[in-house]
Amino acid sequence: MASLCRSCFASFAEAPKRRCPRCRHDGLVSHNELLQLGLAHIDCDSFYASVEKRDNPELASLPLIVGGGARGVVTTCCYVARIYGVRSAMPMFQARKLCPDAVILPPRIGYYAEVSREIRAKMARLTPLIEPLSLDEAFLDLRGTDTLHGMPPAESLVRLAAEIESEVGVTVSVGLSHNKFLAKIASDLDKPRGFSVIGRAETRDFLRDKPVGILWGVGAATRQALGQAGIRTLTDILRIGRDDMIRRFGGQGLRLWSLAMGEDDRRVTPDAPVKSVSNETTFSQDLSDREALLAQLWHMAEKTAARMKAKDLSGSIVTLKLKKSDFSTLTRQSQLADPSQLADTLFQVGKRLFDTLPAGTPYRLIGIGYSGLRPAREGDPVGDLLDPDAGRRAKQERAMDAIRAKFGVDAIQMGRGFRKD
Repeated sequence: MASLCRSCFASFAEAPKRRCPRCRHDGLVSHNELLQLGLAHIDCDSFYASVEKRDNPELASLPLIVGGGARGVVTTCCYVARIYGVRSAMPMFQARKLCPDAVILPPRIGYYAEVSREIRAKMARLTPLIEPLSLDEAFLDLRGTDTLHGMPPAESLVRLAAEIESEVGVTVSVGLSHNKFLAKIASDLDKPRGFSVIGRAETRDFLRDKPVGILWGVGAATRQALGQAGIRTLTDILRIGRDDMIRRFGGQGLRLWSLAMGEDDRRVTPDAPVKSVSNETTFSQDLSDREALLAQLWHMAEKTAARMKAKDLSGSIVTLKLKKSDFSTLTRQSQLADPSQLADTLFQVGKRLFDTLPAGTPYRLIGIGYSGLRPAREGDPVGDLLDPDAGRRAKQERAMDAIRAKFGVDAIQMGRGFRKD
């Protein structure tokens, strides 16, 4: 069983019993297939909160929540806050109740995008095959890079994680496997600062009896639909069989069966054309309250805008998506006069679309996104005759990040009070 030390990078043909024989560090990663695998998923640990703690060491041991504002939703939180039960997308009043001593900071998405690009540049030194999923996570295909770097992909990844931590100041968790689906699962097994491996030989045993929620794209609504069919674990999917899954669920049934088998033939595609950028969330209980729904909509708009900025894109079409309690889906679209990448624009247009729908309707899902994508330089002009305040809000959205980046997180404090409601 091969082993690597994550501190001194020494490698061993046999796994040491406890600590690295060379440096005595206990940060060892060991696996029978460690030196044969090369497809990885890298996920920054509590990225926004980690950046804030990096910039202000006085926050290091404190519970930290990034989010808030008039829309009152947690964008992300540190692991200390998670101990108290705080989670992303949670209403801020609930987070404050769970963790009254938490430090709360507004997000600086533009600044996080800059840090993300710094991390991405380090990844690019290892391989051109990088597929970003968001500001804080990406797939890397390092298969065949052994000769180029003089080391197996696992060692390159161990060194990369250490370099990001020492030079950028945030930690990452790495998942290494033989396909994208399993690599993403692996990166979440031992957070923070994790390095987990799922090999070919153990795939079926690893997946056996896992809940269906572990599968790619299975959210609360799909879990409920599967549960009504008596399908709650991957073993249930395999018991039903490929043909019956297709008969019951069509193409989605085939995809779920393949994933339950540990099969995923998707490639890491850095140059795949992006047609749209969106985010959505499914609620544990249906929501009908307008302000609660708009709070979730703002959170989704922020996440979408962060991805747009990271990809240097703007969009000319806004799409609002809602799913009702009977699982029927509503979509509403609006063509923008000028392309944009801003959270403010996305939210304002989404809110107008939302307000055209009947009030008091319970929804189980809400999402919003940009499409009609083009380069960022073509978007967000200074003026908007239909909304004279749009230019001012756009400048504030960008200027606040720049000011905090230069002078610190306390240099300027502003919620969403400048938003037109």
